[in-house]
Amino acid sequence: MRHVYDFHGYPISEDMLLGLGAGVGFIYWHMKGLPPFLGGRANTGRPGEEGLENTAGRRTGVTVECLQTSSTTKADQLLWAAFRKGPVMIRVDMGYLPYLGLPRNYHFGGHVVVVAGYDQETRQVLLADRDEELHPITRDDLVQARGSIFKPFPPRNTLFTFDFSSKRRPSKENVRQAIHETVKGMLQPPITNLGVKGIHKAAACVAKWPKTMNGDELRHACFNAFVFIDSTGGTGGGIFRYMYGRFLKEAAAITGQRRLEAIGDQMQMIGDVWQQVALLFKGSSSPNGSARELSEASALLTDIAEREEDAWMQLHAVI
Repeated sequence: MRHVYDFHGYPISEDMLLGLGAGVGFIYWHMKGLPPFLGGRANTGRPGEEGLENTAGRRTGVTVECLQTSSTTKADQLLWAAFRKGPVMIRVDMGYLPYLGLPRNYHFGGHVVVVAGYDQETRQVLLADRDEELHPITRDDLVQARGSIFKPFPPRNTLFTFDFSSKRRPSKENVRQAIHETVKGMLQPPITNLGVKGIHKAAACVAKWPKTMNGDELRHACFNAFVFIDSTGGTGGGIFRYMYGRFLKEAAAITGQRRLEAIGDQMQMIGDVWQQVALLFKGSSSPNGSARELSEASALLTDIAEREEDAWMQLHAVI
């Protein structure tokens, strides 16, 4: 999103877009036949949710439209029609992006990139991802990445269009509402798999993984957990807590609530503990991994849940 906003003359940080979109949360989800999922995002567009892209757009005066199709042909037509007006943001399966260097047969369809260019001679598409360089991939790889059917988050050929004709800076009230929504999601989740309760649940479940999975399943589960806490999976590190800490510091300047800066520092430290958990998962994903590392990760997750509850309660008091 930051790439698209920047192209259209709207300088804004990734952190501010994430915060304005009420995009930080926690989920522990384990579907039968799939590895457990530990995620740090919220407002992902599930039923009943506006979706981060639309929420952040609304709070910056930008109209965002999400288009999806099951047809490869139509998806291609929509993409290149939108591309004539500028870079296009799309959802893709990370496993089909060669430049990420992920293990074979690894898939996650919730990743988002920007189609920023196309070389007609080589038929290579240039993608803007989380860094500043452009990544060339073949058009065939792009089709596969967009149309992947791997669960639990198939990309469904999703693309986003943006109308910046009424763009504006976010107001104090916009920022306050965004924080309020995030706090509510963390402290008052509708089910125990989400929010602070979800972190406690993850702590309890992780300790049982060695007893409920075989060796290959366990290594895959641990690698999956590592990816979506660490910056490897696009979280900015610390399962988005580093980014949210920086957002709170920007929010302090907009709202005049200086206490948000201190809570931002607190969130950064929580991110450090999340990174410790990520490294334990990474160690457990190797052939020489041990149950002891998962026991340590479980204990740290309980500690994180307590730290996060305190931080979110402080935010609740401030706003």
